[in-house]
Amino acid sequence: MAERREYGGPAMDQVIGLCKRRGIIFQSSEIYNGVAGCFDYGPLGAEIKKNIKNSWWQDMVHRRSDIVGIDCSIIMHPDVWRASGHVDGFSDPLVDCKISKMRYRADQLYFARVAVSGEVIGYVSVLEDAGMQSAAENQAHELKRKLSKQGELEAIILRPYTEATPQEYALIPSPATGKPGSLTPPRAFNLMFQTHLGAVVDESSVAYLRPETAQGMFINFKNILNTYRIKPPFGIAQMGRSFRNEITPRNFIFRSREFEQMEMEFFIPDDADWQEWHQYWVNTRFEWLKGIGLRGHLLGLDVHRPEKLSHYSRACTDITFHYPFGVQELEGIAARGNFDLTQHQRASGKSLEYFDERQNRSYLPHVIEPAIGVDRLFLAVLCSAYHEEQVEGEVRVVLELHPRIAPVKAAVLPLVKNRPEVVNLARNLYEKLLKMHYVQYDKSGAIGRRYRRMDEIGTPYCITVDFDSLENGTFTVRDRDTMEQHRLTESEIIAFLAEKC
Repeated sequence: MAERREYGGPAMDQVIGLCKRRGIIFQSSEIYNGVAGCFDYGPLGAEIKKNIKNSWWQDMVHRRSDIVGIDCSIIMHPDVWRASGHVDGFSDPLVDCKISKMRYRADQLYFARVAVSGEVIGYVSVLEDAGMQSAAENQAHELKRKLSKQGELEAIILRPYTEATPQEYALIPSPATGKPGSLTPPRAFNLMFQTHLGAVVDESSVAYLRPETAQGMFINFKNILNTYRIKPPFGIAQMGRSFRNEITPRNFIFRSREFEQMEMEFFIPDDADWQEWHQYWVNTRFEWLKGIGLRGHLLGLDVHRPEKLSHYSRACTDITFHYPFGVQELEGIAARGNFDLTQHQRASGKSLEYFDERQNRSYLPHVIEPAIGVDRLFLAVLCSAYHEEQVEGEVRVVLELHPRIAPVKAAVLPLVKNRPEVVNLARNLYEKLLKMHYVQYDKSGAIGRRYRRMDEIGTPYCITVDFDSLENGTFTVRDRDTMEQHRLTESEIIAFLAEKC
């Protein structure tokens, strides 16, 4: 169960409302009533997403000499997924309500025994979210009232449905109907999207849309060694789309069926101190997330207990984020050993060993893997940046986005639109800045309203061209977060934006 701690960010409906109002994110195929778990990014959303990916790529690849990037095909040979274990083991526990026909992930469905003064009077069930404990307690009180039971209600201890015994299946109510015994036992549901290659649709043509980007880096490990002057320790990074047939996509873009990932496989010698490297990447990724604007008090660490690790993992630490719906995994940093290279070497019959000339020996490197979903990070960025405050008697909504992430870096605003000399000067400045940054030109409405529009989409700086600009060649630069203003010349503005953005 996710840890519980005090939340200090916006409500989910505030974030979703902003995304709809400003065209940041749309429901996919909305005019056809939408597709669950699929989303389209509007003009501003596409910019924010691109800036997130560019920042990751610049800091993980361009600014390091020990990491290279690749871009692999979404569809790979089906044996890749057999060797990796995805065909047989990439599944979630699925539960059906036999009455409502609703489906749930068993690990997101929680239940509790209800007892009054030592007597068990029934069970309650809730879906995982930030308020599930209070919801379960309310159900328990209601059950006690309906059954007219006297005595003290014992503590409600929630457990995931995956831990229910066969005897308890008949007693646990469905969240959809409240009727006990209407839920099926958990069963495995493979999350991979299946497709077919070629003109004939049969077993021989089965292929899969990748559920992760990692395997492409493992199967290209030897190609990178043979074509690039690099040796362990080094990393291979990749960004790209992945697909998972989620049973219950939910919480806006947090859990969706089509999403983007940013992953890096860092290969280290088999005798290296893997714990030191693992901790290095935990620290590095944590600081990077804060560096692009995530608020530190919303971030946390979840070190997986040994019994919760994958069978091939030596260690795994999740960087968590406190979303409006609770604390959830944002980025995972796993010590995977040499499991993946071993599996692909065995299945393909091709050697994936690295020959160390200095030590005169061959070995399969071990791997540290930082992996993060772009869409989850996008949502965390919005939740960190969203802020409301009272200014001059009205609510100011502002996205306090880091300038690297902000979709629009600056807005050029002529104070008036009926003075050609002011408009021409503003247009001239706008066109010069446009060659260096994504900036916008806005002349519609009162200057205060234009400021508010830019605040709401996260534009860090507004540049106002006024009558003084005609006289002395300076422009008013307004800071989004502090609302402070100062005057700069054109050359100073160019240097200022280059430094800040």
